Amino acid sequence: MEYVFYLGLGAVAGLISGLFGLGGGAVIVPLLIFSFAAQGISPEIATHLAIATSLATIVVTSLSSIYTHHQKGAVRWELVRQLTPGIIVGSALGGLVAISLNGALLQLLFGSFMIFIGLQMLLYKHIFVSGLKIGGPLLAVVGTGIGSISALIGIGGGVLTTPFLARYGIKIHQSVASAAACGFPIALVATLVYSTSAVITEQLPGSSLGYIFLPAWLGIVVTSTPFARLGATLAHKANERILKQSFGWVVLLLGIRFIWINLPA
Repeated sequence: MEYVFYLGLGAVAGLISGLFGLGGGAVIVPLLIFSFAAQGISPEIATHLAIATSLATIVVTSLSSIYTHHQKGAVRWELVRQLTPGIIVGSALGGLVAISLNGALLQLLFGSFMIFIGLQMLLYKHIFVSGLKIGGPLLAVVGTGIGSISALIGIGGGVLTTPFLARYGIKIHQSVASAAACGFPIALVATLVYSTSAVITEQLPGSSLGYIFLPAWLGIVVTSTPFARLGATLAHKANERILKQSFGWVVLLLGIRFIWINLPA
């Protein structure tokens, strides 16, 4: 029954990714936390498992997105190359920091970020600031920040990279495509950190590689890519504003819940 849930989770994550251009981590992490809690896995380790497993799925699922965007000539590879060194450093640091934190604090951080994503979907309007120059040193610093936050909370970083690039005058479809390309090194480095970390094996469910829960990883990978394509197709037919508003409220309420249940008594 759990495997059916993971297949369904991958389908939902892929569908939302295709509909909103939002990485599946924002969906995968909270639902995996709920799933692990229902299985009786210690809350102290369930959050780490959810974040690590989410990032491991992005290693695979991002490849399809990158290929599609590359075929359309939308990826600004020169920007990706300049962001990548900072992303590598930041992703390694973010993963190491996450491993050192307890589960409750990680959930507080994740809840705060969910609120950020929800407010962004409800309120964000594209702002282009003319006259700003985007260059190597700035991209290296920004890449480090994006990598750190993404590895810490289990996302591919698109929700951070896309508005940053768009603000500096990069066309929105190029910003989305370049952000998708940046998601691969974020996920790859963080996955290496989480999968090779020393873990007390008695606390882990079976079939785990470090903090990565392989049954969930496989189920999500199998269904997320085809459903992402379906979501992209539906996005052109549905009312985008209503969809974003509805999903924004769901994410916002989830974020509030994670903060509320983890606040000190």
